[in-house]
Amino acid sequence: LSHKGGGEGRREAFSVLSSSSSMAMAMARLPLSSPASSLAKLPSLHAPSHSSSPLSFCHVNSVSCSQSVPISARAPGCGLGCGGWPSKSVVCAPVHAVTSRTASQQLTDINALKNKKVLEVDPVRLWGRYLEWLYQHKELGLYVDVSRIGFTDEFVVEMEPLFQRAFQAMDDLEGGAIANPDEGRMVGHYWLRKPELAPNAFLRKQIEDTLDAVSKFARDIVSGKIKPPLCPTGHFTQVVSVGIGGSALGPQFVAEALAPDNPSLKIRFIDNTDPAGIDHQIAQLGPELFSTLVVVISKSGGTPETRNGLLEVQNAFRERGLDFPKQGVAITQENSLLDNTAKIEGWLARFPMFDWVGGRTSEMSAVGLLPAALQGINIKEMLEGAAAMDEATRVHSIRKNPAALLALSWYWASDGAGSKDMVVLPYKDSLLLFSRYLQQLVMESLGKEYDLDGNQVNQGLTVYGNKGSTDQHAYIQQLREGVHNFFTTFIEVLRDRPPGHDWELEPGVTCGDYLFGMLQGTRSALYANKRESITVTVEDVNPRSVGALIALYERAVGIYASLVNINAYHQPGVEAGKKAAAEVLALQKRVLAVINEASCRDPVEALTLEQIAQRCQASHQIEMIYKIISHMEANDRVLIAEGNCGSPRSIKVFTEECNVEDL
Repeated sequence: LSHKGGGEGRREAFSVLSSSSSMAMAMARLPLSSPASSLAKLPSLHAPSHSSSPLSFCHVNSVSCSQSVPISARAPGCGLGCGGWPSKSVVCAPVHAVTSRTASQQLTDINALKNKKVLEVDPVRLWGRYLEWLYQHKELGLYVDVSRIGFTDEFVVEMEPLFQRAFQAMDDLEGGAIANPDEGRMVGHYWLRKPELAPNAFLRKQIEDTLDAVSKFARDIVSGKIKPPLCPTGHFTQVVSVGIGGSALGPQFVAEALAPDNPSLKIRFIDNTDPAGIDHQIAQLGPELFSTLVVVISKSGGTPETRNGLLEVQNAFRERGLDFPKQGVAITQENSLLDNTAKIEGWLARFPMFDWVGGRTSEMSAVGLLPAALQGINIKEMLEGAAAMDEATRVHSIRKNPAALLALSWYWASDGAGSKDMVVLPYKDSLLLFSRYLQQLVMESLGKEYDLDGNQVNQGLTVYGNKGSTDQHAYIQQLREGVHNFFTTFIEVLRDRPPGHDWELEPGVTCGDYLFGMLQGTRSALYANKRESITVTVEDVNPRSVGALIALYERAVGIYASLVNINAYHQPGVEAGKKAAAEVLALQKRVLAVINEASCRDPVEALTLEQIAQRCQASHQIEMIYKIISHMEANDRVLIAEGNCGSPRSIKVFTEECNVEDL
């Protein structure tokens, strides 16, 4: 409590701790008619600097309380628990009665609401909590268990207004509101699995036409109706998907989770600008390059990594005398650089990406559906699973909405400020890439410096993970006994093998039973040491359950973003990194020009780093120039005349050949 002075027997206090035992004990020591100086001795409690508590001022007249007061018992509009206090002694008034509060100022002080509560350990009560908070979607065979997250009933009540605001924000988003204000865009990935939700007939037709076109093209490729140009009697056998970020992580996750053992077309991904990685993927194709379909995915058409991958693949085609356009497919925004290139060169097919679908939520668009369909994955069922989950997550009830339960748990576990990491542990090999997929979905969406009101908040939620039970032999040791800076999400799959294929390793125990035992044992061991966890269970890994998982976490991210008042649908930090990378490459061109000019002199002039920096007029960037020189020297693009890169001040650099055309 902070004393604000005031008149005879009257004090104003701001409470950020509604039922703290420390506050109750301190107040219990006050006499019934305590002087102002006594209140000044109470513990000083402060909300985080980036937000204000949604609690309220209480005007207190000579009162004391010997017990902590639950939030649910307080008088309406009062942040300090007023129930149990003499009725004539308390007048409750909302904070900022005159000036309206921003959404950020309404964020709850979670540390206060947690009240240092000890996690429930009594088995009977824990079973009751499990039953109370277990969510089940019978149609999808999906369960969400948040019983091992320690939130209290009081916390849920306190969060209810924020959740109702979040639910309304999601309704508005689906209705076509500008949900990405920084870029002035709608956010419509939910429309992809239910086109009738689109705000106008034009968008609905775009979605439906694209789905029809994707399905038909995939059927024609798989059936052999569309054939490789140099094999008129054969089929396409391979797919190379060129894309990065959301254009790769979703398709990679779905391929790993759902592709059959012998897919219609085997898929490979070029998802980086690493030359060795690209060479490896192309080399693995071998003679099948002539029967390889190349799908290039870039929303803008100008993403450097994707462009580089495309150029490398095109070069491989040229070297083998193949006509790339007849095997190329573009997925990009209409009239982008990539779209226009594909149109002019006559690529085999083009499919649209929409302005209102972000990369990390594009799996249910052509970005994810075409690669999946080419592998023989049932994309209709994947869309149906996502649509069913969307319907479940539209419910305006925390208890009955699985995405809201996840957002509630994240908020509690991470103090609404990302104070703890989320460790994702799928106990199924086919779901290994789910944690990588969630890394982008969660971290790129929630990792923001500013909230919607312009306040600096540095929000986020760190995600990492492995698969079970590999985790048991990797980092469970630290999770169980080390730094307590995380909470866990277990992904459980009930079905071990297809029906009729299981057998017992020993009496009564199968291989899958061991995996089940490791999951449950790890969950119990972590909780016994006060490590909280969520468990998401699906009956099987199939297109419907994978679609549902994607939709579940997309909505959970959207709801959580609303709770903490940030824009989940832009990525200014990513753009800043791209800009900085472009500046490095521009500097490299200047460095090369300076070295080339000196190398064309007679005699050749070898330059020190200082000389290069001065001639580039970039003395303030000498460290970066040194790194550029080191990289080029390692790749035989410049030569060291004197010294070595391990001693930067000693080196002198030149090029072996003088490029007169560059002078």
